[in-house]
Amino acid sequence: MPRNWIFFAVQALIVVFSAATLLPAAAEVSTRELAARSRPRITIHPRRIYPGPNARRQCRSWLAKEYRVSGPVIVPQMRCWWD
Repeated sequence: MPRNWIFFAVQALIVVFSAATLLPAAAEVSTRELAARSRPRITIHPRRIYPGPNARRQCRSWLAKEYRVSGPVIVPQMRCWWD
């Protein structure tokens, strides 16, 4: 009788540990799929004056170093204007 109890206890532990390792992976896939499906549409409006029907939005981007608690990090920066 004790052998059967040990056998079932070991099987239960295996099931619990395998479920614990598989559930985060399943949740990660579902959040990625959800993020890919529901992308918001962004409308950009000029602030002060209407730039005109032939105006184009010009953007300049670069990498800048930011200092954080974990150390310096390189992050992308962008500035845009109507031309």
